[in-house]
Amino acid sequence: MNFIELENGSVTTPQGFRASGVTAGLKPSGQPDLALLVSDVPAEAAGAFTSNLFAAAPVEWDRKVLRGGAPIRAVVVNSGVANACTGQQGAADAQAMAAYTAERLGILASEVLVSSTGVIGKLLPMDIIRHGIDLAVKGLSVDGGEDAAKAIMTTDTVQKRVAVEFELSGKTVRIGAMTKGAGMIAPQMVLCRNRPKQATMLSYFTTDAAIGREALRAALGVALNQSFNRIIVDGDTSTNDTMVILANGMAGNDPIVEDTPEWYQFVEALRFCATKLAQAMVLDGEGVTKFVEINVSGTVDDASARQIAEAIARSPLCKTAWYGADANWGRILCAAGYSKIPFKPAQVNLDFDDVPVVRNGLAVENADEEAQTAVLKKRSFQVNLQVGTGPGRFVLWTCDLSHEYVNINADYRT
Repeated sequence: MNFIELENGSVTTPQGFRASGVTAGLKPSGQPDLALLVSDVPAEAAGAFTSNLFAAAPVEWDRKVLRGGAPIRAVVVNSGVANACTGQQGAADAQAMAAYTAERLGILASEVLVSSTGVIGKLLPMDIIRHGIDLAVKGLSVDGGEDAAKAIMTTDTVQKRVAVEFELSGKTVRIGAMTKGAGMIAPQMVLCRNRPKQATMLSYFTTDAAIGREALRAALGVALNQSFNRIIVDGDTSTNDTMVILANGMAGNDPIVEDTPEWYQFVEALRFCATKLAQAMVLDGEGVTKFVEINVSGTVDDASARQIAEAIARSPLCKTAWYGADANWGRILCAAGYSKIPFKPAQVNLDFDDVPVVRNGLAVENADEEAQTAVLKKRSFQVNLQVGTGPGRFVLWTCDLSHEYVNINADYRT
């Protein structure tokens, strides 16, 4: 790796960023519930958002702002209320949230991005939001990254943040990031472009690198597709999924140009941060006890391998078997079989880690089921499925489905 991971890193590790996390009063628990991230100078920005047709009001606001192409100065995030499925009032509230933040910071509303996470269908209590923004502005600090990471959590049990450092054109460049998400996690995000294609994952990246908007957007796309778009906790794609990166150029490096060695170095570091946070989300998924890497190979192309992997990762039967360490391999083959991807069953091979399970579509002769079960009892293991001899392959990260997941989501609102 051409970078080093920094201890206790966060979104304020890069130069020129401040953050805060406060208790506004949105959560009955009294836990922190509003975060603010600010760049001291205008920053280039890129974002990717949910593909859910019920996109939340803050997602629609952010898409509009980013399509405008202006630099970004701040991101304000509340947890506890999603502001999704809230109609015209929800849209007005998202805009008002940006406008009030801008007023308190002395910037324009079009320089502020907004995110929300929590219960769908409830309107934001704007008096509480404004109170939280007042507190957050007062609390801004270069050491505020940890507080911000805590304030965006919902059913998460741990903060998720990271930062790395590397050299570009003789200058020290840093990337910092934070994310939240433990349930309603199956991100299928698409980049926000000038002409876009269209519990929650929220992820924010900062960098002091100098990089143009198009090069930044391209880098975000690579990192996204190799990280967050490869995870499935429960198979539900949220209304609020958001991934944003801000680049303020304060490192003073020569501006990064796409498809140059410097750009690929930047992408490598960004992908590392995104992958680490994506995997941390799976490990901290609601009720999760197992981290499962699904490797599918032998298809005609990567998209076909992905479709098979997602069918397996979304199967409640597969996920509950992993929870019970039940080496019920038939459920995996069944899910692959209904994935609508054609293959020859007689060419299928399956391993749990490096333990043989299926050869040529049939159970391994004299199979060592104790060894298979021992793999599934581990905290982390691989499901390696080969369905043919084609060049296609895909890696996906998922988890088991436990009693605790049902307990959490049976009374999420109450």
